[in-house]
Amino acid sequence: MTFPDAFYRWRPHPWHGLEIGPEPPELVTAFIEITPFDVVKYEVEKRTGYTKVDRPQRSSSTPPTLYGLIPRTYCAERVAALSPSTDLADGDPLDICVIAERPINRAEIMLTARVVGGLRMIDGGEADDKIVAVLLNDPAFGDARDLADLPKVFVDRLDHYFSTYKAMPGEPQGATIEDRYGREHAFEVVRAAAADYDEAFGG
Repeated sequence: MTFPDAFYRWRPHPWHGLEIGPEPPELVTAFIEITPFDVVKYEVEKRTGYTKVDRPQRSSSTPPTLYGLIPRTYCAERVAALSPSTDLADGDPLDICVIAERPINRAEIMLTARVVGGLRMIDGGEADDKIVAVLLNDPAFGDARDLADLPKVFVDRLDHYFSTYKAMPGEPQGATIEDRYGREHAFEVVRAAAADYDEAFGG
């Protein structure tokens, strides 16, 4: 039996079948792949839409926030053009880190998040931006509108995690955080990723 092409008729594909969000680029859908409680890296398998084990985390680091993707986004030429040090992007959906006050310990969920900023990350020479957002209507962080509205420690933890999560003793570190940016540039990145998606997949 071959895999049905029209899988979305039974279960929307998290990347292609969900909406980008109610009011992009500010209010977006986040499909959560990993929680702060996971010591294994999971990710959506692009063909089937199911969540697969990508790899066990090799170090003791765990993600400091909810982590996932923004549906109907794609990091290609337009996203790469926003990173001065590279002209390549990673060819994945746009990553998003969502801060929430209450512990959410399950993945494979969708939520609405407010984009407040991001981290300009270069991984293996490719643009791999991490959008930073807060859970919509979160009682502690829901009023945040910009990266500067968040406690600095949260952003520092994200910066440290993505700067080190692939590092192992005696091996070169392939990922670097080149910049932190606020909401206006984050909106540009979301728009660019949506336009890259439309070009690659026909909207």
